[in-house]
Amino acid sequence: MHKVLVVADPHITRPGKLIIGLDPRARLEKLLAKAAGEHADAGRLILLGDLTNWGGPNEYAELRACIDALPWPVHFMIGNHDNRANFLAAFPDAARTGAGHVQEAIDLPGWRLITLDSHDEAFAEPLGSGILCAQRMAWLDQALAQAGGRQVALFIHHPPMRSFLAGMDRIGLRNRDALLELVQAHGTVAHIFAGHVHRTVSASWSGLPVSTFKSPCHQVPLQFGTDSFSDSVDQPGAFGVLLFDDEGVTVHSEDVP
Repeated sequence: MHKVLVVADPHITRPGKLIIGLDPRARLEKLLAKAAGEHADAGRLILLGDLTNWGGPNEYAELRACIDALPWPVHFMIGNHDNRANFLAAFPDAARTGAGHVQEAIDLPGWRLITLDSHDEAFAEPLGSGILCAQRMAWLDQALAQAGGRQVALFIHHPPMRSFLAGMDRIGLRNRDALLELVQAHGTVAHIFAGHVHRTVSASWSGLPVSTFKSPCHQVPLQFGTDSFSDSVDQPGAFGVLLFDDEGVTVHSEDVP
């Protein structure tokens, strides 16, 4: 059994800047302390994007201060609130493709974990939505082809399924149909993990299981029938605990009061 931790949407800000009265760095540090105390045996931590709130260099410096002493290797992803150039300047050793996209394949016995970069630096409408461009899709095609008989878990910031939270779905992954076609062509993806919606959601997307996770900081309220994606509430944050073995993957979400 292989244990992997995931944290979505920390939204780290510059010092002193709060989000709905909450300190994102303090909330992340509390969450990571709990995770390290209870799951030091995990093999790695994957950050699912929206690492920062505005993508500024000082925000990435704050993030580095939070994670430098962690007991696991950290794998980074970026989301719509991030800035790819500023991230890569702050974390020059982070995995990336030859084109500079923050993507990588991580091989475990029986499993290949593939992290994807759905950040749209063109800031196309709707603002905040995600995209996997032709280069990223070609890279994914190759990464799936090279899985070598392993089951595959995909990690992406923008979830491909509908949450039925209209505002969040409006800023979802724009080319999700193309992603589905590619994934189904390979037939090796067993589970998809995502962030972005600031909620714990379990879904089935054309037969593929999808799990999303809460932020360490602020959450999106469960409100149907509204098109807003900027509402936020002070509810407990959480991190995910993923357990991989030869039978599949089990997903836990652990709240941090």
